[in-house]
Amino acid sequence: MIHDLRSYLKVLEAAGQLARIRRPVRLAHELADVAAALERQGGPAPLFEAVTGSPWRIFSSAVANQQRAALALGCDKSQVVETMRRALDPAHGIAPVRVESAAWQAHVVTGDAVDLHQVPIPTHAAGDGGPFITGGVTVSKDPISGRGNLSYNRMQVKGPRELGFDVNEWRHVRQFMDVQEAKGEPLPIAVAIGLDPAISIAAGARYDDDELYIAGAIRGVGVPVCRGVTVPVDIPAEAEIVIEGILPPHVRRGEGPLAEFHGYYGRIWDSPMFEVTAICWRDAPIFQTIIPGWNEHVYIGNVLPREPLLLNFARHVSKNVVGLHIAPYGSGFLAIVSLNKKNPGEPKNVAMGVFAAHVNVKWCIIVDADVDIYDPADVMWALTTRVDWSRDIFLVPGAQGHEMDPTADTRGVHAKLGVDATADKGRREAAARVRYGDVDLGRYL
Repeated sequence: MIHDLRSYLKVLEAAGQLARIRRPVRLAHELADVAAALERQGGPAPLFEAVTGSPWRIFSSAVANQQRAALALGCDKSQVVETMRRALDPAHGIAPVRVESAAWQAHVVTGDAVDLHQVPIPTHAAGDGGPFITGGVTVSKDPISGRGNLSYNRMQVKGPRELGFDVNEWRHVRQFMDVQEAKGEPLPIAVAIGLDPAISIAAGARYDDDELYIAGAIRGVGVPVCRGVTVPVDIPAEAEIVIEGILPPHVRRGEGPLAEFHGYYGRIWDSPMFEVTAICWRDAPIFQTIIPGWNEHVYIGNVLPREPLLLNFARHVSKNVVGLHIAPYGSGFLAIVSLNKKNPGEPKNVAMGVFAAHVNVKWCIIVDADVDIYDPADVMWALTTRVDWSRDIFLVPGAQGHEMDPTADTRGVHAKLGVDATADKGRREAAARVRYGDVDLGRYL
């Protein structure tokens, strides 16, 4: 059973989804170039075992495609959305379990001895503002209710004991900050790096309770957590690396730019500063990163947490919806729906339901169940052979989208596009699709 990053690596390797990169790579750009190329070409997740100037190994692309998402969740590829839907239901949440010691307490550095430059933090894309922690999960606590919280926040190295901490105003951790700032007090936090992917996936969800409950639901058992060394925060006990510290009140400085999920570089923001009070790690730790602006970034932040929501809305409109996928190559803005169409008006209604479910979706493609919604080539084939552009598309002008969509205005307003790419529209005699049987190529090659 997967319970930490190391057990997950064994699962990946057994499934042929892990590549051990033994050739030396540089932290600045080269490591990310290799990882991004593997994601782009559908290759395995890289474990870099010889990073120049680093005593630690670095892992990337843990959940960068549907197959690895299924391995991480312990289900079949076709069951990823349903597994996530169950895990996100608060009725199935399982509380974390407090333990007295943690693997990451094997090595602890505090105070003036803290030096972030000793941690192998990559500089990813060519236009990034420097080294960023992208795969770390922020662990915080509501100062009012005491409930825990997980989130992703990009963190730029600003000095030996300081990180820029990007946080959107709608995030729970920002609400916790606001409470503390009103009192003139800091917010204690920790960053957990190198995790069971159930925790990484849970951290990408918007949840009204502790996201560790989601990870517990995925694994069927409570996640062990241990109190921080310098902060009163419960941190996943089997993390590889933990960075502890505080967000001091009313401190803001420039932070960025970094490659964003939409495939462009983000801006430099006036962001809070994270003052580091401790760095802790396991024996022979593995640093984990997410390649920003690439597949895993979209999978964690958009695909896995939002597909169940969109599927619920689509199925409310039509019980004939078979499946739904937020395509990572569409930066989280494209939804593809599989439909066993019974009525010619169904595709348009389903698309409108998807648009209403989440502002991010700017276009929705409805296909028949014979089209593989996870195969871009199959979807393109359906668009090419089943769509009359004069009759099978519709626009929703002036709709609210995501403010970071490069095509929208500063408030996120733009047009949305629905596409009926189903086959039988009664315009001509239906043609049978060409099919060939699957074979085990290992028997022939």
